[in-house]
Amino acid sequence: PNEIATSIERVSPVAEGRFPPEIQNADEKLRDRCIMTAKELYGDPLPELVEKRLERELHSIIDNGYAVMYVSAEMLVQQSMKDGYLVGSRGSVGSSFAATMAGITEVNPLPPHYICLNPSCKHSEFPEDKSYDCGVDLPDRLCPICGTPYQKGGFNIPFEVFLGFDGDKEPDIDLNFAGEYQPIAHRFLEEIFGKENVFRAGTIGTVASRTAFGFVRKYYEERQQEVNKWEVERLTQRCTGVRRTTGQHPGGIIILPRGHEIYEFCPVQHPANDMNTDIITTHFDYHSIDENLLKLDILGHDVPSMIRMLQDMTDVDPLTVPLKDANVDGIFNGTKGLDIQLNDYKFLHGTYGIPEFGTKFVRQMLDDIKPTHFSDLVRISGFSHGTDVWINNAQEFIRNGSATIKDAISTRDDIMNYLIAKDVPSKVAFKIMESVRKGKGVTEEETEIMSLHGVPEWYIESCRRIQYMFPKAHAVAYVMMSYRIAYYKVYYPLAFYAAFFTLRIVDFNEGVILGGVNSMLKRMEEIEAKGKGATKKEEDELTVLEVAYEMSARGYAFSPVDLKESDGTKFFVKDGKVRIPLLALAGVGENASKNIIEERAKCDFYSVDDMKERAKLNKTAIEALSKAGVLSGMPRSNQMTLF
Repeated sequence: PNEIATSIERVSPVAEGRFPPEIQNADEKLRDRCIMTAKELYGDPLPELVEKRLERELHSIIDNGYAVMYVSAEMLVQQSMKDGYLVGSRGSVGSSFAATMAGITEVNPLPPHYICLNPSCKHSEFPEDKSYDCGVDLPDRLCPICGTPYQKGGFNIPFEVFLGFDGDKEPDIDLNFAGEYQPIAHRFLEEIFGKENVFRAGTIGTVASRTAFGFVRKYYEERQQEVNKWEVERLTQRCTGVRRTTGQHPGGIIILPRGHEIYEFCPVQHPANDMNTDIITTHFDYHSIDENLLKLDILGHDVPSMIRMLQDMTDVDPLTVPLKDANVDGIFNGTKGLDIQLNDYKFLHGTYGIPEFGTKFVRQMLDDIKPTHFSDLVRISGFSHGTDVWINNAQEFIRNGSATIKDAISTRDDIMNYLIAKDVPSKVAFKIMESVRKGKGVTEEETEIMSLHGVPEWYIESCRRIQYMFPKAHAVAYVMMSYRIAYYKVYYPLAFYAAFFTLRIVDFNEGVILGGVNSMLKRMEEIEAKGKGATKKEEDELTVLEVAYEMSARGYAFSPVDLKESDGTKFFVKDGKVRIPLLALAGVGENASKNIIEERAKCDFYSVDDMKERAKLNKTAIEALSKAGVLSGMPRSNQMTLF
């Protein structure tokens, strides 16, 4: 009865409110670190613009209880850097100048500006010319005080994208660690907060529409019952989205405050109820408890791994790589800078193998846009990651002359910056940006406000079409990493190719690639002829073949697998060639390649040249490898390749 129901107080299945973990003096640590770094860069006293931005952010972060999030992220990044691995930031954390000064991200969100790195000077300038959207694109200048060449920085990103105008937007710090470093970062969090307080974020797997359709069809087929397509569609819709299994987030970590138990917030479990794994995840999807507990995204990513490999092979610190170089710029508009040796080279682009810029979709975008500035590359990254941002939107408006690359909307921040520049009230501009980037378009009232402030109709229509938008800070972080890799590709080509193929070794078709240019072209044509019928495996193989073909066209070659010389899993450079590892050979798996390396360390294996001289097979090697189970099941031809 209602009388009983109304006598019972409201009960929530989980605790209400925010429960951040504690790091002693986190507020003071964050403030001190940020101000110290800012003064090291910009001098003491700080320029007014720098001080106002930093103070406004620190007040918002600390007052809303997010200092622990910043400090824990900073500790993770510093530990990774100390261990020799760069960390890439994702999402909108680069919108926060405090995050830059804390060392969490290298993206500087201030307006484009000059900084003098002379420690006895530290002069800075913020040009009044607002035509530049990116500090990297500013003209080179000398410091007028001491004559030192200026460093250029700033990407003009508003802080509100990260935390909102009132600090009421739940922030999310997402970081990309090298794949091999990800488990180390996870363990480091356990050291900071205690193993008993750190859990993997759980996920809920649901039935996809195509899977649901299969379930429905199979149900009626097994019972040999007739059913019309409308009933099949109805049942498919009802089954779609039903919970199917549980899993774990690829990098999400839930942190519990000391003195609390996880059961106050959610149950825990082994993912997919696999009792043999030692991983424990939250049973609830993270979004069910994101208002209660802190989550950090510690993701594994190939790009930091690749940069570490390149640094190891070249001894060139990636942080010293310039973000403006004429030869590197050249590969984003063709093959200039690659020194192609092949007369009838088939490709027109130089970005094969460069993260963010190597796909067919983005290569077409490069043709349309013809980037000349770093800011153009950032926009291209925004276009390519958005939904309905480029195709049937910006591309159309650029082609029909309504907009230029600088005018078109590429990232969510563009909207807020543009509307504020049009004198639209800041909070209204922020609200419109948030609505558009979530695919909700603009209301009639917002359309009227935009029109009254001189916003053209094509811009308003562009806002209506957008379904999802990338944050600018994410695009900047990706492009900075990609540009560094492009630099190595131009100036340290063998190291670039060795690192690229190491990360894509499962797709390396050793037989085809060693067959030469014609062999590679023939295989690429076979895959391309299949169109959308090509499998994911074939598409990945095509990507590797394209880079291998380019490498050959530049006049570089591979050294074949060699039992004595090859590494187990990594390509490496020796004598002007890229040596293929054992793992790239068909029939040799990861365990087999590991066993070969272990056996090789125990006794002398002969190289191919040694065996030609001796005119006999290496019996010691054969016996050792047979004993290790490496040769069983391997095709005879590949056994002979080893020897």
